[in-house]
Parts: sequence; C-alpha cells; structure tokens
Amino acid sequence: MIELPVISEEATRRKKPDWLRVKLPVGKEYAKVRKLVDEHKLHTICESGNCPNMGECWGAGTATFMILGNVCTRSCSFCAVATGRPPEYDTDEPRRVAEAIKLMGVKHAVLTSVNRDELKDKGAEIWYQTVIQTKELSPATTIETLIPDVKSNWDALYRMISGGQEVVSHNMETVESLYRRVRPQAKYARSLEQTKLTKAYGKRTKTGIMLGLGEKKEEVFKAMDDLAEHGCDILTLGQYLQPTKMHIEVAEFIHPDLFAEYREEGLARGLKYVESGPLVRSSYHAERHVNV
Repeated sequence: MIELPVISEEATRRKKPDWLRVKLPVGKEYAKVRKLVDEHKLHTICESGNCPNMGECWGAGTATFMILGNVCTRSCSFCAVATGRPPEYDTDEPRRVAEAIKLMGVKHAVLTSVNRDELKDKGAEIWYQTVIQTKELSPATTIETLIPDVKSNWDALYRMISGGQEVVSHNMETVESLYRRVRPQAKYARSLEQTKLTKAYGKRTKTGIMLGLGEKKEEVFKAMDDLAEHGCDILTLGQYLQPTKMHIEVAEFIHPDLFAEYREEGLARGLKYVESGPLVRSSYHAERHVNV
C-alpha cells in the first residue's frame, strides 16, 4: 500500500501567497483576440479554464482549444472536467476548429482533449483530421497536440501524431508515488512508454508535472531522470491549485526559488528545455517549444 501525505484542515484554508497573484490581461493583440472570441462565440480552454497566462499567451498569438467534447471517461482527482459517458463526437469538429484558428489569426495553436476511452481509436481520427485541416487553412500556424493516455493502443497513438504537428505533449501530471491518488486510471510506466514511442516516431516531445501535491524533491528528480531516459525534450512545472472543494487539496505552495532550482536540475539531467514557475501551465510559452 502506498503511503500518501496527510493534509491538514489548516492547509486547505491556507491563503495563496503573493507570487500566485496575476495581472489583468492587457495589450493590442490580446484585445484583438478577445474581440474575435466574443463576436464569433469561439471556445478556448484559456478562457473556460481561467488560465492565469491568458493575456500573455493571446498577446503572443497562442491559444488552446479542446476537442472531442467536454465529458471525460477518467476521474482524475485534480481535474474539474466532468466525468461520465460522453455523447458521440462531432465529425465536423475538425473543420470548425480549423476555421476558428484561421479566424483568430493564431500563430501557434495548442490542441487538447478529454480522454475518450470508450472509443476504439481513442479519438485518434478526430485528432488527425483537426491537425490536417488546420494546416490546410493556416499553413503558417504551428501546432502542439496535448494528447491523452491511449492505454497502450499504439496504432491510435501513431494516427494521433501523424498529422504534421510540430510538438506532441502528454502530461505525466505528478510523480510516480502519487499516481494512485492523482491519476487512478493511469499508469506512470505507460505514460513514459507513450513518450518514448512518440520520440521514436520522430516528434518533439513534451510533458507537464504539477507540484504542491505532496511530492518530495527526490521524487521530482527521479521523474526528470525517467523522462530524459524515455526521450522527453520539454518539461513544464507549475503549481497545482485546487479547482473545487471536491478535488485533491494543495499540500504545499512551492516557492519560486525552488521552481528555479528544479529548472536547473532538469536541464542538468538531460532535458532540452524546462519551463518552471508557480503560474506555468502546459501551454505556457508553447510557441517557444517548437524550435527546441
């Protein structure tokens, strides 16, 4: 049995530190994208997820879109996305997403999705078509696909990543010892294998880990070593924030100095690029990761 950290009631009431405060989004490019989103009723994860970096990313021409619906077949304890049996997906979605990206003038698009474990191909065809059609309408736009765990369906994986996207990301989310609590339907070794096969396919690989869930420094270092060994190029590290009282509590607010230390450690352990900071999210500075 894995021993998990006991989180006190006092910790759940702890106020966020000053370094987690964010400025209101401003700027000409942000205002332009904001206007398009409102006028055309477009949907971005940046907005619906209240991402703290929305203004900065939109200002840089980066936006994140979620495909394959908004109901997930998984029940991860950190995620606020609804869990259940999703309705049938919309086969016209790739066209609509591609048109939205063109309309918004997005320079770098990040695509993500819920898990669709009930589908034989895990949603791979929708992933493939979305990338292909986006490239057709916006050939200058670079693309990162943040794909789910395909449960070792490697044929589905290869279809997902063969559309011409520049970066393929799959988030580990946490260290190995916390998987049963944080990602009960996922496997640490399986996610590493998915990254390894993606790299072997010839793609630039990326993952993200949330900190502040009770992990130890040595466990973070081990995860870095495992990722480097399995061909991961880019790692993002950010502070976990509890979305609702029903989700796993924050065990600790990680100081920016420790995030800086983790960045240096990751680079020293063989990762090509490490984005590390309290407000870092998977798609933060994603446009920079294309040429790593």
